[in-house]
Amino acid sequence: MENQYDVIIVGGRVAGSAAAYELSQKGFKVLLLERSQFPSDILSTHNFFNNSLLMLKEIGVLGKLLATGTPTYKRAFIQFDHEVIDGEFPEVEGETNCLCIRRTYLDQILFDHAASQENVTALQRMRVKDILEEEGVVTGVRAIDDNGKTYQFKAKLVIGADGRNSAIRKKVNSKKWKSIPTDFASYVGYVKDFTQNGERCAEFYKMRDKLIIAFPTSDEQHVIGIMFPLEDKEWVERFKSNPEEAFRSLVNVGFANTDFRRRLEAASFVGQVKGLLGYDNDWYNGMGKGWALVGDALSFKDPAVGQGMHDALYGARIMAEILSHHEDWSKNWEQMAEQYNQKMIEKMMARFEMACQFTKNVPFTEEQHMVNHLIGMNPGLTQTFLGLYNYANEPKDLESKIQSLVKSLK
Repeated sequence: MENQYDVIIVGGRVAGSAAAYELSQKGFKVLLLERSQFPSDILSTHNFFNNSLLMLKEIGVLGKLLATGTPTYKRAFIQFDHEVIDGEFPEVEGETNCLCIRRTYLDQILFDHAASQENVTALQRMRVKDILEEEGVVTGVRAIDDNGKTYQFKAKLVIGADGRNSAIRKKVNSKKWKSIPTDFASYVGYVKDFTQNGERCAEFYKMRDKLIIAFPTSDEQHVIGIMFPLEDKEWVERFKSNPEEAFRSLVNVGFANTDFRRRLEAASFVGQVKGLLGYDNDWYNGMGKGWALVGDALSFKDPAVGQGMHDALYGARIMAEILSHHEDWSKNWEQMAEQYNQKMIEKMMARFEMACQFTKNVPFTEEQHMVNHLIGMNPGLTQTFLGLYNYANEPKDLESKIQSLVKSLK
């Protein structure tokens, strides 16, 4: 087995496989290392809005993803206390469909696609134990396989694509730039026989201090996430003791004035309900001498905004573009790091800030209730609001239109 590459990528799920593909298209020799054996599941918000489907199409995997039978959707139904926002996500470059596909399909397809590229060597069941360094520059990794055999792989760059608890990020001691702890516990379950009203859609409810998100997903199921305040110790203990019973009970209590409760009563859970008792919305320095970070290893955001999949694809593409513009990486670490960090900030910061707002247990003000009412009553504002999620619009666009409408009403 060869041990010298241009790039080693640690983590073979969405961010890692996308990075391997993008780098291979630029002519780089890539080693992709994944500790799991696919197919395997992972706790995740695995939704792609239509802007991300364009990238999946360009990568060359969208057809295979759709061939799993996972349904697409175009619509969102959102309820903020008593205000309802219901509409379709705006079209992005001709694409109207969104897709929420199980990780058991998604990760396998992306990994296999990356592995099929001419310049990519992809290994599963390979756990990275340490990084290699020379004079303060990362030069490779030390890994171990299932049989206990140890390998040393060398490369000009090591990319950590190993999730929100990234081992690579810890080993290179990347600086944390931002960290906003959530106020919520978050649990996720899959259900069958769950019906929706009207056209298939993504659903989001924020009722006082509790939230629910639901998406149609693979295998004729829906994935449902529920969030409640961490300070509510009684619910924390109930979820620890019996997650499914607690899930149903919390929906009955917290969402009694919606028909979500009735529809969940008729549905059956498939598999275990899993969750997180707290997490940070964080952002780290994305590149240093011989190393870089993509996906959740770079920045993890509250799953309520559903941006993790897009950011993994986008970060992988930006990383490949920057590396391809510099022949001698050893002389340009600072310049490349500045370019990468700046591009990611320009693209992702507005949604990161949205996530930081959702992640705090703060009731809507009367002014916010009025704004939500205006958005729900005005189809143009509804489209602009939903466009925040698929990058069709920016927060400033929504603010400008709301201000114009308020002035016209005076």
